[in-house]
Amino acid sequence: MNREAVLLVESFLRFPVQEITAAVMLAALATRERFGISYWDAAILEAARSLGCDVVLSEALSDGADYDGVRVENPFR
Repeated sequence: MNREAVLLVESFLRFPVQEITAAVMLAALATRERFGISYWDAAILEAARSLGCDVVLSEALSDGADYDGVRVENPFR
């Protein structure tokens, strides 16, 4: 079982991870203020933007909403 867990965690390494930096946090605070969304949703959007993503999958944000070039798609619609 341990080997399977290691392989699973190693498989996650193919996905880029955005560190929470001061720049990402400040951008999230500005996005929260501008769009009236929660800080956590804004942080997800800004982390995605930092990685060059233009689409975020979310059921919490409005499907089709565009946040300065990062569009939301509800995967369950």
